[in-house]
Amino acid sequence: MKTFRLLPLFVAIGATLALPVQAQSLVDLYQSARDYDATYQSAKSQFVATLARADQAKALLLPTVGLSLGASATNLDSTLPPSQQPTSNYNSQSATVSASQPLYRPANRASYEQGMKQVDLAQAQLAAADQDLIVRVSQAYFDVLAAMDNLTFVKAQKAAVGEQLASAKRNFEVGTATITDTREAQARFDLGTAQEIAAENDLRVKKIALEQLVGKAGAQPSPLAQPLALPTLVPSDVNAWVAQAESNHPGIKQSQVALDVAQLETQKAQAGHKPTLDLTAGYNITQNNGTANTSMDYRTNAATIGLAFNLPLFAGFAIQNRVRETLALEDKARNDLEATRRAVAQGTRTAFFGVESGQGQVKALEAAEASSQSALDANKLGYDVGVRINIDVLNSQSQLYDTKAKLAKARYDVLLGELRLRQASGTLQAQDLQGVNALLAK
Repeated sequence: MKTFRLLPLFVAIGATLALPVQAQSLVDLYQSARDYDATYQSAKSQFVATLARADQAKALLLPTVGLSLGASATNLDSTLPPSQQPTSNYNSQSATVSASQPLYRPANRASYEQGMKQVDLAQAQLAAADQDLIVRVSQAYFDVLAAMDNLTFVKAQKAAVGEQLASAKRNFEVGTATITDTREAQARFDLGTAQEIAAENDLRVKKIALEQLVGKAGAQPSPLAQPLALPTLVPSDVNAWVAQAESNHPGIKQSQVALDVAQLETQKAQAGHKPTLDLTAGYNITQNNGTANTSMDYRTNAATIGLAFNLPLFAGFAIQNRVRETLALEDKARNDLEATRRAVAQGTRTAFFGVESGQGQVKALEAAEASSQSALDANKLGYDVGVRINIDVLNSQSQLYDTKAKLAKARYDVLLGELRLRQASGTLQAQDLQGVNALLAK
């Protein structure tokens, strides 16, 4: 009886699972990842914190104002004669407002400029995190598509081997083929079953990785449109990409900011020899309710304004050694910048030639796919007329579907390689995903 009560629930669940999943484009999943990915959210929080730290540096150039309050009570006990005893109980209250405005502090000015450089650093770090997210989402997206294609090709190959197995069994029954053909086809069919299980698991794992990245359950990437014409690489000169990297790469910008900050740190150290000048002002109110000498109440108001000048004379050679340290760190930052430039240029060239090679592989695999299809058709015809054996057909089928899988993977690698090239040159933006979206099936 309980089974019949639960039957509608099972039917509802089955109907829900049977609903078609709406495919998402690469841009859709990237937008989801921006709101969900913990690594990118961490970079955004660091960006906000760095901006706040930069604003703190402004305080070194602005005035400071303080308020202080005080109160005291005194109780005297003396052995003097009553006529000579001082007032035994009295109290006082005071309030002071003080202000100071730096007029000449070279170290504070250098610290303020360092804070402003931190803004440039934060922007470069956030841009690098955004580019990394684009590449990670694209990688996971194409991994799922490649796994889907691989599963499709494995199933198609298994079906083709199944047909060849049935044909071999029929030919063996009528005596036109040996049992060897049947066993060879059966072995390929069993191997196809194992490959299908592995391909299904690989697709499942790739989907889990994509869903974890974008924070969306049941993510279903849209496949590429067929037939597909890959876009050409613009600009086609590797030196143009390297030149873009020199001026746009976030890593170079971060190293340049580090050098600027090191130079300002040297200025701060050198400022240790220089004088400082501050404008000071204050206003004090004191209310006295008697003193030790009188019981009269009185109040005093005092206003002050002045200049505070300080000139360091000798600090035990600490300033000189600090300057030596900052100059060495400045030289280190300069070398780090040069190393970053060389690494970025090398990475850009590697990515460029990788895309060029990938495009050549796609063309070669397209030709290989056509040749493999022709070879399969010829082997099938030869098997039917008796000039080819079953293993020849099976090998041709394996070659054809292996070529199809490699071709599909090569196309994904080219598209991802172009995004990586833009990342290597520092020009990758979310708008670049629109070009990939235009290649997806509608």
